[in-house]
Amino acid sequence: MFRNPWFETVAEAQRRAKRRLPYMVYGALVAGSERGRTVGDNIKAFGELGFAPHVAGHKADRDLSTTVMGVESSFPVVISPTGVQAVHPDGEVAVARAAANRGVIMGLSSFASKPVEEVAEANPNVFFQMYWSGDRDAMLRRMERAKDAGAKALIATLDWSFSHGRDWGSPSIPEKIDLKTMAKLSPGVVSHPGWLWRFARTKRLPDLTTPNLTPPEGPAPTFFGAYGEWMQTPPPTWEDVAWMRKEWGGPFMLKGVTRVDDAKKAVDAGVTALSVSNHGGNNLDTTPATIRVLPSIADAVGDQIEVLLDGGVRRGGDVAKALALGARAVLIGRAYLWGLAANGQAGVENVLDIMRSGLDSAVLGLGHSSVHDLSADDLYVPPDFRLTLGGGTEG
Repeated sequence: MFRNPWFETVAEAQRRAKRRLPYMVYGALVAGSERGRTVGDNIKAFGELGFAPHVAGHKADRDLSTTVMGVESSFPVVISPTGVQAVHPDGEVAVARAAANRGVIMGLSSFASKPVEEVAEANPNVFFQMYWSGDRDAMLRRMERAKDAGAKALIATLDWSFSHGRDWGSPSIPEKIDLKTMAKLSPGVVSHPGWLWRFARTKRLPDLTTPNLTPPEGPAPTFFGAYGEWMQTPPPTWEDVAWMRKEWGGPFMLKGVTRVDDAKKAVDAGVTALSVSNHGGNNLDTTPATIRVLPSIADAVGDQIEVLLDGGVRRGGDVAKALALGARAVLIGRAYLWGLAANGQAGVENVLDIMRSGLDSAVLGLGHSSVHDLSADDLYVPPDFRLTLGGGTEG
């Protein structure tokens, strides 16, 4: 379809993904909740921040490397854990290989379509993600399995509130893919023969099960079966967070924090790191962009734990802005999924190269030799841009 498989921006990766994927699959990648205000603000907010570059005195050599919860990374971008990746037959394994080739950490969702053992074999620097789902015995089994596979940290995602309904309609995702379902979905699939051919060559239908949630006896649950268990599990308390952290016994990240008071409670619960995240706009709509609330959280707890940011990152310059406002690193989600859809493993590597190149350009232009030198002095921050949730507001 494309003479040149390489693309130079994440926006182009998104355009190619839209052309390659059936509309219901693409819709699952872009959908936000309700009006989509938070999805839009996550991206818009980065554009409101400006750089303050120097004209001379730039550094010829620049170090972009960092560590996240003690794990080395060639630059401060982490693959965010996302659910069933049916955009490509190799799914999370392709993403893990791409991340390994570019020296970055792979976050793997417990709702992934590939087992943690295969993903850890492709990239030993895996952080396994879990929801508060099922009983404690089930959660312990999942943690032990991830440990045995070699996962180096646990990510607990707790910000989901099962907010349904989208003004433009939710994508139609079947319970499972079989020949009957394929026939039903054929009008949306036959117009995208490239996507269909990728799966045909593997002689496998897209897998909508969640193998990392397989019970001791029985098959892996479907995505919606796992989602149903999650919905029916009573929400966690801060004591439950502390229990999960203790039982894991290693580096532990809490994902989904937007409030200063929650960040302080996370410190009290013993977390190693937190991710300032609004679930990519898929949770409570009109939650502010994460980059707006990042500085207040970093100021409050950044000297005690590592603070990361998730949401709206599309460019290496966005990474630099997040680091300048207090983030240790960022997590990316939609960006690499579009790369995966556009060109498989090579497409994910392409996205990571775009991020690295843009970050390097920013560090160069701002006159630094290391990503750790970035600070708020490198930015123009508009009045009233920064927000503090759970402790008042600031201009």
